[in-house]
Amino acid sequence: MGIGLKENDDIERKLQNESFSVIECGNIAGSQQYAVGVKMKRSILFPKVNEILHGGDYNPEQWLDRPDILEEDIRLMKKAGVNTVTLGVFSWSVYESSEGNYHFEWLDDVMDRLWENGIFTILATPSGARPAWLDQAMPQAMRVSQMGIRNRHGVRHNHCMTFPLYREKVREINTILAKRYGNHPGLILWHISNELGGVCYCDLCEKKFQDYLKRKYHDNIQELNQEWWTTFWSHRYNSFEQIEPPVPGGETSIHGLNLDWKRFTTWNMTDYMKDEIAVFKKWTPDIPVTTNFMRLYEGLDYHKMSKELDIISWDSYPDWHTDKGELIDTAAATAFDHSVMRSLKRDRPFMLMESVPSQVNWHPYNKLKRPGVHNLSCMQAVACGSDTVQYFQWRKSRGSYEQHHGAVIDHLGRCDTRIFGEVEEVGKKLKLLKEVQGSIPKASTAIIFDWENWWAINDMAGLSVEKNYPQECRRLYQILFCYGIEADIISQEEDLTPYKAVFAPMLYLLKPGTKERFSHFVEKGGYLAATYLTGYVNEHTLCYLGGFPGGGLKDVFGLYTEEIDSLYPSESNGAAFTEDSEMHGVCRIRDFCEIIKPLTARTLAYYTEDFYQGTPAITVNTFGAGKAWYLGARVEDSGLEQLVGKIMCELGITFKKLPHGVEKHIRYHDRVEYVFYLNYTTEEKEVCLGDDEKGFSLLYHKLVFGTLRLKGFGVDVIRQEKR
Repeated sequence: MGIGLKENDDIERKLQNESFSVIECGNIAGSQQYAVGVKMKRSILFPKVNEILHGGDYNPEQWLDRPDILEEDIRLMKKAGVNTVTLGVFSWSVYESSEGNYHFEWLDDVMDRLWENGIFTILATPSGARPAWLDQAMPQAMRVSQMGIRNRHGVRHNHCMTFPLYREKVREINTILAKRYGNHPGLILWHISNELGGVCYCDLCEKKFQDYLKRKYHDNIQELNQEWWTTFWSHRYNSFEQIEPPVPGGETSIHGLNLDWKRFTTWNMTDYMKDEIAVFKKWTPDIPVTTNFMRLYEGLDYHKMSKELDIISWDSYPDWHTDKGELIDTAAATAFDHSVMRSLKRDRPFMLMESVPSQVNWHPYNKLKRPGVHNLSCMQAVACGSDTVQYFQWRKSRGSYEQHHGAVIDHLGRCDTRIFGEVEEVGKKLKLLKEVQGSIPKASTAIIFDWENWWAINDMAGLSVEKNYPQECRRLYQILFCYGIEADIISQEEDLTPYKAVFAPMLYLLKPGTKERFSHFVEKGGYLAATYLTGYVNEHTLCYLGGFPGGGLKDVFGLYTEEIDSLYPSESNGAAFTEDSEMHGVCRIRDFCEIIKPLTARTLAYYTEDFYQGTPAITVNTFGAGKAWYLGARVEDSGLEQLVGKIMCELGITFKKLPHGVEKHIRYHDRVEYVFYLNYTTEEKEVCLGDDEKGFSLLYHKLVFGTLRLKGFGVDVIRQEKR
């Protein structure tokens, strides 16, 4: 890395003189924009703070008998660079010790003292865990299991989303919070409940499901019978009242029923969440709302739920140290998860609402984060578009289930620990990255990951036990990741026009409008790559007739498939690239092989074994100004890498293979790029920078050009200005 002293001084002087004041131009609930400096736009989440948030869940109600600890917490938060905490996540029994007997004085005091010390508050609603007195008074608030048994009081999220009196009780306490704290100067965000999830099978939810189906199928039971194909096995219904949720010992063989139940569960949970949100939109319309999502949680379609939120937040707890792969593999999987979340609202940063500075208590094996890994995980979140780094939790609980879950302050109670030191170091780095806030990643590629498609594939009776749809999406993402190519993770209902290349692995279920979006995208010059199992069923899981891919996509891909073969784990096949494909060699194939019948598509690779030897395995079809690629088989990484590389080259997307163990992301606003490099190995790595990649290191405050050297577990953030 070369550093010219005069250039370094000039850069430093320029940065010091440039104005970075925040100018509000809109509301966060819309597409908020803030001007920073000259011709630079940001989407600032929290103008009152005007920094990247650093903090996490704080539970002072557990320590009300220890004022010395509460005082020490404030001192240590300031030392660690904490500027925000989340309060009230599980505080209902302290807020309301018995029905109507409220106690908020302790919260008044805590929020006031935090604010006086420069620490802002995210205030959660307490509905994630109910007090015992409430369940005793209204047992119908507790969920009913699949077997029809009413749950007992305990754990978390044991509430029925439908029960009216429970909703009324939640509205009541939320209204008190909104009125009492809505104007508090330290309040910046409402946090709805906590990690929403689960299902209820009570009579109320069953009736609500039947009403949902009535609306969906226009109060016409024959329409439902047709779309669910219930004549098979003589499962026709005469009325909506005969329909029950899919449960063990009941009806589980109708794919349309199973899929609509999952859709209903998302709809009902979203309806419940909207009920909570409505209180705050009424009393505090200028304060944004969020709820914390959970990785790829299969139970809820986050694409649907996210529409009701102002800001996306999620809880990240990867297994950084595993005996099944390298650190970079965990990094790629976690970057995929960040990309899922940030893609839910691509016009603004997201929030890392929960993470852990040390170890969790619920993995099969709870390894400590090794020195330096906490810094990497925090910087990765910011690199992927988060404007917050927050932890669960600030101080470890003395007892109960999470007493051994990691925290900033351990039971030891000291600040000279390794963990506290690493958190303090992250706090310092985040302050150096203040100007990055509000910038967002921009992706030229997208991967379609669709919850309803996931549900349909998992419910499909056929092929093999493990279809591994999410794993295939992650594998494709990791190949792009290794080349530093950013990818959004989107549903099939999204607009495709912002992208040059779209990848659609295993898009088994096609929704209305997908064919039109795909056709328009390719016709206008886009590159679309799909795989085996594309377009087998419609939105009701009815198979398309006339061959796959159905839904009108045969013309786009220029082919149809006649059969699909499942391979045992001990079996494989091969895909040999043709001479004119500009790709080389034979790559192995696992799991699935479709037998392709080309119409207008050109063969790029053919099978090397079995009775379909010599038939197409990979094809490409010119359609309008673009191309549609089709992988009829699950090819190994070497083949997928070549295909991705060819698509990127043809599109003119700049990429280069990063050194092994290095991750790269870019955040943008207007002509400024913030380029993040992270090294997940213990060895020093060198990254060769092009002539147009010269910039200024925000972490080390020096000019960077030529070669960037990253120490073991090192991170750098390079500010580049593009003319």
